[in-house]
Amino acid sequence: MSLSIEQCSQLLSILDQNTVKNQTFENVISDVLRKFDNSDYFKVACCLVMLLQQDILSESEQRLAAIAIIRELYKAEPIVNTAFANVFIHLLQPPEQQTNIGSPKLEYPGQLPRLNSAEKHFVLTLMTDNAKESLLKKTFSQILHLDLNNSFNIDISAMQLTVAEKQIEFPQYSKSGMPVILLFPGAEENYYEIEPDKKDDCVQKLTVGDNAPLNRVYKPEFVTLAPPLLNCQDEMVWLNVRNPKEHTIAYDTTMCVPNIAGQEIRQLMNKAYKSALTIQQQQQLLTELQNDSKLVYHIGLTPSKLPDLVENNPIIAIDVLLKLMQSKQITEYFSVLVNMEMSLHSMEVVNRLTTTVDLPTEFVHLYISNCITTCETIKDRYMQNRLVRLVCVFLQSLIRNKIINVQELFIEVQAFCIEFSRIREAAALFRLLKQLESGDVGLLSSPTNKTKLES
Repeated sequence: MSLSIEQCSQLLSILDQNTVKNQTFENVISDVLRKFDNSDYFKVACCLVMLLQQDILSESEQRLAAIAIIRELYKAEPIVNTAFANVFIHLLQPPEQQTNIGSPKLEYPGQLPRLNSAEKHFVLTLMTDNAKESLLKKTFSQILHLDLNNSFNIDISAMQLTVAEKQIEFPQYSKSGMPVILLFPGAEENYYEIEPDKKDDCVQKLTVGDNAPLNRVYKPEFVTLAPPLLNCQDEMVWLNVRNPKEHTIAYDTTMCVPNIAGQEIRQLMNKAYKSALTIQQQQQLLTELQNDSKLVYHIGLTPSKLPDLVENNPIIAIDVLLKLMQSKQITEYFSVLVNMEMSLHSMEVVNRLTTTVDLPTEFVHLYISNCITTCETIKDRYMQNRLVRLVCVFLQSLIRNKIINVQELFIEVQAFCIEFSRIREAAALFRLLKQLESGDVGLLSSPTNKTKLES
């Protein structure tokens, strides 16, 4: 996890304040890629973050070069998928200043430098790749003096949300660590600074070696309360067993056995978000969920992932939602379901749920309104006709099964039928509405179970 002495010296020579000012963005990056292998990228990036945190890179050009190197090492993947996403978030939007540490220079443990407007503009360009090509031939000194008359907005809310969702899955213990390397806490006028000729030696002591402080983090110790003593009246009987045949050893055979089934189910769910599962995989997933009623809470399904599951595996989505009916988040799942893009699979899921459990009326009405709006706004005539047929069959199913009170949506549904009266299913739905309006309840005397939608 640590750099060698030679690698550390190479990295420091690239970031030397006397040379980096006149180096172009392109030359610095190519120099790093030439001297370090792919297997060393994470170690190099960790070292650069440490240099930024400890204010060892005193010049703005050095900081820009370090930030550029971190981004370029992982340019092949979105920044939110890297281990350094929080670094860029804190650079662009640093946490609020904390004054309880003791020194104005040290606001919080492991802090990153506060960037000026030019530096933030450069970081934002690295993240969005906007006009990045224009920076390749410029030196870092030139980049710092670019004309920033045009205002730029820093909106990283989507990135912050994605990173936060990923960190929710981490245990609290892993998020409670504190780096062992901290800036020297002293008064501002007596702030401790490393002498220039000793910086390289200091960096090597922090980053080189198997026990380098860079690789270590202080974490709280897990402390559990000792169980109370058991008042056992027959303790001496167990210590002096006279007839061993009367007693047997009670041993839990499930202790220390990994939950392989749970791991397999999570892997299948990850596949289910991206593509349709085979019949065998679907059956395996449904069987495991049936065997363990609490497993559904540990398969990694969040409301944001529900649309992908519905489109690729509606049967799985139906079963999972039915098992989550007692969850505190079920309202969020319903909200995402009724607001997702209308499709055959989403209708199938909603139709199945309405015929199995009592969905909140407002959700069903909202979904119907969204379906009607989609049909009215779509431009493709073929797709419009197809979706109208699906909606009409869906509404007839809800009406015949007495799932909705059509009187509450009568005007909206009637206008929909008139607008698409050229389509046979819309005309049939209109006749059904008129029969209900005239009081012909005989239509509802023969119950229909779980109508299947057909395209």
